[in-house]
Amino acid sequence: MAGVIDMPREAFEDLVAEALDSVPQELTAHMRNVVIVVEDDAPEPGLLGLYQGIPLTERGDWYGAVLPDHISIYRREILGICDTPEDVVEEVRITVVHEIAHHFGIDDRRLHELGY
Repeated sequence: MAGVIDMPREAFEDLVAEALDSVPQELTAHMRNVVIVVEDDAPEPGLLGLYQGIPLTERGDWYGAVLPDHISIYRREILGICDTPEDVVEEVRITVVHEIAHHFGIDDRRLHELGY
């Protein structure tokens, strides 16, 4: 039965930080003007994470003096689909990587092809 996991926000935030740390430094070194936050509730059911911004592949000479891109990771949605703490760790990792990929301009179709 999914959704039996409860995890304090601080512990969940630690998992997001660990997932970010697992992304190769060769990629994170290229992340520009982006913030990653944990939010308790998603704006719509079933949404585990959300990237809002201008992907690196679409930024041109005009790009400057803009607010940071925003990656949200939705705690309750992820906890709601997981059966074990290990499931939470894996789902957080997948969601963080998925949303970072959007920052790099990779769309959902390609991410699904890659297993994300």
